[in-house]
Amino acid sequence: MNYGYVPTAEEAALSPVCGNIVNQQLSANMYHYLASKIVLTDKFVLEIGSGRGGGARYIAEHFKPLNYIGLDIAGSAVELANRLHPLPNVKFIQGSGEHISLYDGTVDVVVNVESSHGYGDVALFIREVYRVLKPGGYLLLVDFRNSVDNMELFKQQLLASGLHCICLENISAQVVEAIETEDPVKRKQIEAWIPRRFQKIFSEFAGVVGSKFYNTLKSGERPYYRFVLTKPVV
Repeated sequence: MNYGYVPTAEEAALSPVCGNIVNQQLSANMYHYLASKIVLTDKFVLEIGSGRGGGARYIAEHFKPLNYIGLDIAGSAVELANRLHPLPNVKFIQGSGEHISLYDGTVDVVVNVESSHGYGDVALFIREVYRVLKPGGYLLLVDFRNSVDNMELFKQQLLASGLHCICLENISAQVVEAIETEDPVKRKQIEAWIPRRFQKIFSEFAGVVGSKFYNTLKSGERPYYRFVLTKPVV
């Protein structure tokens, strides 16, 4: 789902995770502590970059939005997500975050988890988010950039969009802790499921301890941030 998140003691006390997640607890944490920033009950939520849909299911089951649409560019991921998560208020559709097939001002909340760094035109994505959000709607976003300068550029793009920033947090340390916590299990899974000749490449992709992703995240070269922004009410 994502690289995972270990909450601070204060966060855990204020908003404990809903139930026990058998698999990918720390990845579910990422969604939980992002969704906890605002009230989602009875809202129309759009997740851009919904992948296999596990995060969408968690939010839909525990935060009770009215409707939840998961948008992903990969048709295979959309097909799998609809098969794995047949919930009455959740639907997965294929599409691009740079060309969202929804009307202006129709979405209460946009969720974007570890996805925006891969977009070809991030500024266009942000404009599309602004377009589909209702006045007073929210963008909840967590993601990393491969350098401090690129994260500063991303912050500037968000703030220049017209969205107002409510929350801007560097959560790199919490993501590093999640990677370290999950490392033994993740390595066993890679050894069990991935052919030996591909294990080194996959370990880098998975961000295990010692990988380039992990090392640059821990050193601060690759910052990871959490954002909550809102579209002004005119």
